[in-house]
Amino acid sequence: MVNFTILAGGYTSFVVSYLFNSDTSSLTVLNQSPTGANPSWISLHPTNKSILYATNEDEPGALQAFTIGPQGVLDLISTTPSGGDAPAFTTALNNGQVAIMNYNTGNGKIIPQTSDPLHFSTSAPLITFPSTTQSHPHMALQHGSEVFVPDLGADKIWRLVEDGAPGNWAIQGFIQQPTGSGPRHIATRGNMLYVLHELASTLTQQIIPAPPNGTTPLLANASILPPTIPAGSDFHAGEILLTEFSPSFPQPLIYVSNRNTGNVDPRGDTIAIFALEPRLTLVQQVYTGLDQIRGMQLGGPENEFLIAAGVAGSAGTKVFKRVNGGTNLELVATNTDIDQRSSFVWLN
Repeated sequence: MVNFTILAGGYTSFVVSYLFNSDTSSLTVLNQSPTGANPSWISLHPTNKSILYATNEDEPGALQAFTIGPQGVLDLISTTPSGGDAPAFTTALNNGQVAIMNYNTGNGKIIPQTSDPLHFSTSAPLITFPSTTQSHPHMALQHGSEVFVPDLGADKIWRLVEDGAPGNWAIQGFIQQPTGSGPRHIATRGNMLYVLHELASTLTQQIIPAPPNGTTPLLANASILPPTIPAGSDFHAGEILLTEFSPSFPQPLIYVSNRNTGNVDPRGDTIAIFALEPRLTLVQQVYTGLDQIRGMQLGGPENEFLIAAGVAGSAGTKVFKRVNGGTNLELVATNTDIDQRSSFVWLN
């Protein structure tokens, strides 16, 4: 396949669709679809690739459901309150329910659908995360029958289980994280948990402990920071992507984004690449020219390409090709028509 359609959310009132041509190494804007305020995080339905969910990272927040038409044009079908302020993440579970987490108010919902995947119940109870500090739930990841929610403010990963009727989820326990580390986004592989810590700028690895409140030691605790840091830098880790091996990529890898919210490095922020086997090891830091990478995504055959953008600056959106077995990235396309984007979905 040569042409790929990619959707991009951001801190605007629209979602952008791009056309990436891998033969000509071009990235062009197809259109902009109007949405609610700040569709900062977007996510596909797990089985119906013509349905998109988006947050409205606003006060109050909301979950929006769209159908996806030709050239990535979106048609808004429904909007459902998130129950709090500034939802920074949404994802669909394999049971048809959709999780949305409210960063500012320390709560979230897992909302069941009603008549179809585009309409949602308004009666799903709010899940409030107890914390002696301000809770900041930042993601939700389904793992077996549980949903893990990393809480940047509480330094915990909450463990949710369904409790009765669809939409009723309860906190059964948590996985404690290092004090002050700020767990932001996570990935799992088998019985391993990988946590990207926003405040500590670290990537950790541990065996997933037994529920509800089991603990396991960290098997690795690696810095993700670039080798040289300008004076006045202020780093906050962004996104984590885990890829498995394939014919063209012989080892599993993790890609994590740095966000320097302080004095800008003229080379831009880096994407750090880690090997997973035989142990978590940094293999490359790739300077991107982007400013504050909040979201990035893999796509194409064997996840050959990585698309990323910053939420600051004017560097636009860039597509990189994974090279050297995935241990490095090579820039192949750039579009600067729209300065900043915060999350991506590959449609094909």
